[in-house]
This record gives sequence, structure tokens and C-alpha cells, in this order.
Amino acid sequence: MLTTTILHGDCRDILPTLAAERFDCCVTSPPYWGLRDYGVSGQIGLEPTMAAYLETMVGVCREMRRVLKPSGTFWLNIGDSYNAHPGQRKTTDKVGPKQLTNGGSNSAPSRHTPDLKPKDLCMIPNRLAIALQDDGWWVRSEIIWAKPNPMPESVTDRPTSSHEKIWLLTKGERYFYDAAAIAEPVAVSSIDRLSQNIEAQAGSTRANGGAKTNGPMRAVINEGARKALRSITETRHRSSIPGGQSLQAEPTAFRNARNVWTVATQPFRGSHFATMPADLAERCIKAGCPAGGSVLDPFGGAGTTGLVADRLGRNATLIELNPEYADMAKRRIESDAGLFADTTTDSGNG
Repeated sequence: MLTTTILHGDCRDILPTLAAERFDCCVTSPPYWGLRDYGVSGQIGLEPTMAAYLETMVGVCREMRRVLKPSGTFWLNIGDSYNAHPGQRKTTDKVGPKQLTNGGSNSAPSRHTPDLKPKDLCMIPNRLAIALQDDGWWVRSEIIWAKPNPMPESVTDRPTSSHEKIWLLTKGERYFYDAAAIAEPVAVSSIDRLSQNIEAQAGSTRANGGAKTNGPMRAVINEGARKALRSITETRHRSSIPGGQSLQAEPTAFRNARNVWTVATQPFRGSHFATMPADLAERCIKAGCPAGGSVLDPFGGAGTTGLVADRLGRNATLIELNPEYADMAKRRIESDAGLFADTTTDSGNG
């Protein structure tokens, strides 16, 4: 039976107590630097400097690398922020009516680092990825989470922010990755292009600036792309059929997932302010964790990673510092899974 375990405590204390190479996949979204106060002493995200935040996150991720299997994948959703003037806190950084469990945001330090000019974009996602790369991680993909319904902003001197980044990191060159599980339908225009009779097509005679003299060029097809398309389509098609047998009908063509994912943010009635959309976690878990495997989220929050892992037939372990969020996650997962839920909580002693 699948299990979801919620460990209450600081991930910096709990991760060292977990067995090495225990998890197949990690999907998480840590607190962003200087953005909001979650009302718990010692929380990550309110470090006095950007450098201190990055150092803390590298330490956490180092322990995560220890508990991941050699074939494991790490999906890190991290947002950016702008450098403020010294002592300045924007109203959006303070406690709002939804953040009922939060306290102390008005007295939290300003999101300011002297290394940057006021109003500079901090570039934290990139800085963190480079720091993790330097610490031994393989940075395998920079995924753009495009939000069709971003939070409105009152700024008039730059575009409204409508994306965040997800980094796919691994422990080595070889790792588990199920490309077929998140393959995308191929556009009709691409199918038409790859189906063309290339040999019958002649191109321009002006190749190399008109220096070509031995007749018109032949059109060229990327045979590697054609083979990859065929492989993913066949794999995706077989995986959707019991036993993997083929059907008489022609399967829909699929392509390898691209690194721009358009996923709408989703409303959440609970008091947790920043909740990862289930669709986002689903893509990461499908691609990065084998069926029946184990998923880790060291910043469990409202429990989205655990909820989605349970839906997809994976075990999950969540770590959450805020006791009210840990209880919220347990209730949410149990409500979603119903009678089949096997959710346990403890104080985080491993």
C-alpha cells in the first residue's frame, strides 16, 4: 500500500537523519528569499543577505543529494525577486488576509543586498543553479513555468512577471527519466513537414552566396528528429495499452516535452499563500520517479507533492516546519485519497 509520511520539523535537522539513497525523486519549491514571513522561528527565506540564503539552500540541497538514489532526479521550483532600498518593505511582502498563520512580516528585514542596486533583479534562480552546479549537481534543464494568469503588478517601468523557473538537477550523467510520460502531442504542421517526400524537393541554387554551381540544393530533413519522434510516439502509445500491444489505428504523434511549460496558477482556500499547482508537480513526478517509487519534498507546505504522488502511485515523504501547514497537508491528502489514504505524521526523528 502507498504511504505518505509528513515529518514536522526543520529540513536541516531532519534530512541528516534519513537513510542515504532512499528516494527516487525530489520535487520541491522552497521559500523564496525575502518574499514573505511564514511565522516560524528559524525559517529559511528571511536571511539578512542574498549570499546567506544561497549558502543555506546549497547546504539543504547537499543533504538532498545524499538521500537521493544514484538514478534520482531533483526538480527545484524557485522564483526571483527585486532588490529593495535599504529598510524598505513593500506592502505585498506583508501579512495578508490569507496568511492567517503568518506573523511578524512587518518586522522582517528588508529584502536588500548591498551587492546590487535598488530595483535590480536579484537573479536568484540562476545564482542558485550555478552554486548547486559548483557543489556537484548536474544541471540538466532550465524549465520555464509560464503562467497564463500571473499575479497583477502595479509596476509601469518593466513588464509584469509571468514566469518562474524549474531546474532539473541530477547526481550524475545517467538517471531515471521517462520522456514518454510527459511527451507532448506534435503540431499538425510538424507532422506534415516530417511526412514530406524530401527526395522530390529541390532547393535554392544560391547556396553559399551563389557560389554553388553543380545544380540546385536538395531539401534536408533532420533524420535524428524523425527517429526521436517515432520512438516517443511508439513508447507513449504502447504505455497506454495494457500489455503494450499495438492497435490497428494510427497512434497520435508525440514529441519530446519542451522546456516551456504553460501551467495556470490554482486558487487554494487554505491559509498557505504560495501553493504549487498540481499539474506542475505531476509533470515532474511522472518524468522523474518510476511507478511505485518514493518522492521527497523537504518544503512540504500545503502537501501538493504528496497529494500528486499518491494519485500517481508513488510513495511520498514531506518535511514541513510550520505545524499548521503540516496538519493542513495531512487533511488535504486524506481528503483527496479518501478511504485509500495511508498518511502518517511524526515529529521528524527519521
